[in-house]
Amino acid sequence: MIPQTSLRAQVFAYAANQYGTSPEYLWAIAPDYAVLRHQSNRKWYGLVMDVSYDKLDPQKTGPVDVLNVKLDDPLLCDFLISQNGYYRGYHISRGNWVSIALDGTVGLDEICRLLDMSYDVTAAKPRNAL
Repeated sequence: MIPQTSLRAQVFAYAANQYGTSPEYLWAIAPDYAVLRHQSNRKWYGLVMDVSYDKLDPQKTGPVDVLNVKLDDPLLCDFLISQNGYYRGYHISRGNWVSIALDGTVGLDEICRLLDMSYDVTAAKPRNAL
């Protein structure tokens, strides 16, 4: 398995290279929680947190980094959470957010693909002229 810190760093490097965004650390009480957001509309497309694994899966213990991504397909969300390494969005109760364990269970290519989808879903939408 890939070390958690390595996957966290790789996700941040991907976001910087692909989208020109850096993690933002917004909360003093959760200094390791990092938000990835669009520069244009300030919407979040990713949230990286370190949580206790038992909050996601009662059969696992210890700390784990997770990446929350927003997806626009509820069937895809349901499909993903039926697989190892994916969970309903932790700390984001809306059904279109998925948490991905950054413990090596899910490969970096798949993580980046889902981060791309989240970026697209949260991008500013053009307004139609009246």
